[in-house]
Amino acid sequence: MTARTTRRTTAARSRLAVVGSIAVAGALILTGCGDQTDSNADGSGSKSAAPLADKLPQAIRDKGVIKVGSDIAYAPVEFKDDSGKTVGIDPDLAAAMGKQLGVTFQFENGTFDSLITGLRSKRYDIAMSAMTDTKDRQEGIDSDTGKKVGEGVDFVDYFTAGVSIYTQKGKNTDIKTWSDLCGKKIVVQRGTVSEDLAKAEAKKCSGGKTISIEAFDNDQQAQTRLRAGGAAAGSSDFPVAAYAVKTSGGGNDFQLVGEQVEAAPYGIAVAKNNTQLRDALKAALDAVIKNGEYGKIIKKWGVEDGAVKEATVNGGK
Repeated sequence: MTARTTRRTTAARSRLAVVGSIAVAGALILTGCGDQTDSNADGSGSKSAAPLADKLPQAIRDKGVIKVGSDIAYAPVEFKDDSGKTVGIDPDLAAAMGKQLGVTFQFENGTFDSLITGLRSKRYDIAMSAMTDTKDRQEGIDSDTGKKVGEGVDFVDYFTAGVSIYTQKGKNTDIKTWSDLCGKKIVVQRGTVSEDLAKAEAKKCSGGKTISIEAFDNDQQAQTRLRAGGAAAGSSDFPVAAYAVKTSGGGNDFQLVGEQVEAAPYGIAVAKNNTQLRDALKAALDAVIKNGEYGKIIKKWGVEDGAVKEATVNGGK
């Protein structure tokens, strides 16, 4: 759910390979990590066995819980399975990190564009929701106006993803790049890189054309609109777009078009003044990368192309 500044464009990838592996992930949803809001039954809250517990702020150690703000409607990164449990890449990684830190990561649902506000108001301890690490977010700058709107946040980067365009299957076959959207309508999730890219491209359109942009609170609403023929295209982070293409309507609703662009890191957002928590999260992520749990989770969800080799603080540009 990226929302950003200009970044490099990724080279073409073998999308079919990634989408195919995501199909395996879909079959594993019901056996995936359980909702981290339930209990410490998975061992993530065992303080005595947690090697990195002493790195956490004492207040969080005492509570045994890290409250996570997340838009839980962004499969396969985080979403509700058929039983109502929160599953996906982020919950699985959080569970693995919880074992290192001796706490439970408690996911709380919220709209994506309100997560940093919730972090500022201390409703959440962190935000983990396919959020792209950008300089604007680090510095508290509104990407639309260029004005400072807050103190900014720090990020612990844990994954890399680009942005993709998708259309109804067999329709709007003339759309291959963002410039092809001029004179057409696109649906996106509010506050994401997809919305920013559409706004930026609309300013470049010529001949009296523009891009009509319809933004929704979550990506599923945007998909529903496109599925019903209410727009020419949609856009999401590549893992999410690929998952929708593979699973929606049994793979008959959508198709990916063109190449993914704007590759950038996903980061766990932490308040600027909470450096101890930030550093504890980095240590926990590095530990699960080193012990192999990270790789297993990334492979389970079919997104190996986005894997990182180490955690990075504020790596976004």
